[in-house]
Amino acid sequence: MAANENPTVRRRQLGAELRRLRLASGLTSTQVAEQLMISQPKISNLENGRRVIKPRDVRDLCGLYGVTDPQVVDALMRQARESGRRGWWVAFGEVPYAVYIGLETGASSIHSYEPLVVPGLLQTPAYAAAVIAETIPPATPEQRAARLQLRLRRQHRAHHPARPFRLWAVLDESVLRRAVGGPDVMREQLEHLNRLSTQPHITVQVLPHDAGAHPGISGQFSILTFADAPGKGTVYLERFTSDLYLEKRSDVQHYSVMFEHLQAKAANPDSTHRFITQAAKAHTPTVMPAPTNIPEQPHQEPMPRSTDIRSPSSPCSQSVDAT
Repeated sequence: MAANENPTVRRRQLGAELRRLRLASGLTSTQVAEQLMISQPKISNLENGRRVIKPRDVRDLCGLYGVTDPQVVDALMRQARESGRRGWWVAFGEVPYAVYIGLETGASSIHSYEPLVVPGLLQTPAYAAAVIAETIPPATPEQRAARLQLRLRRQHRAHHPARPFRLWAVLDESVLRRAVGGPDVMREQLEHLNRLSTQPHITVQVLPHDAGAHPGISGQFSILTFADAPGKGTVYLERFTSDLYLEKRSDVQHYSVMFEHLQAKAANPDSTHRFITQAAKAHTPTVMPAPTNIPEQPHQEPMPRSTDIRSPSSPCSQSVDAT
């Protein structure tokens, strides 16, 4: 898929242009919302590319911003129609994190901290299937299969030979120790992780337990940047029932500093490779040796118990069991 065919990227580009026009007009998003009798969050979502922009919305906003050139208005309305097209991921059914997939597909780089599991873009099919099965218990077998195929389809973007994005993942040591799917699945996953980390656009670092407290203790986060919006980015916080997207420059900067601290505390890529290799060996099943034939011992009469031995000259000739 070419980058300009991604509807999420198109919405972001259109939203950025509408924001530029609004700022040039001297209006705040609150003032625009009041004049058009819509909510202020809708204006923010339109400008951030998280909501489909209808051509009618573009026409109304252009009128409010004083854009009178019909060619400019027509071009923006055409872009709005194109941005409303469905992304490739809709073929996999209802996707709760469709917004994130759109952003991921259009990103030029992703920096991710994962405290619990291997990032989805780096998972093997067996590991991904085990994660999906255990983390979404209510899902039907058909829904799980669709989620798995969607996850594997997402990986095409990470491994695209012509346009791979920059992926930098810092993993807590717990990710390597947690036996997801059993020893064979884990060993295959860790070996796969090591192979991927040798690619020039993928970097993996492990944050050992003995590194102590660190900025990522509060949980998982990813920072996505985009070629069409240099200097800007989106922080993605994944939760079980809902996700959070942070796009304020101060928020993105805050998480970027956090990630830099995690990089500094984590093992370097070479040490990480050795660390993962050792962890993979720890997941190798232990094979117990077959029992050897033990020769049968000759039958012997049982020795009498000490309590059954009586001494006729002893005053304590009774059994000690009676005391």
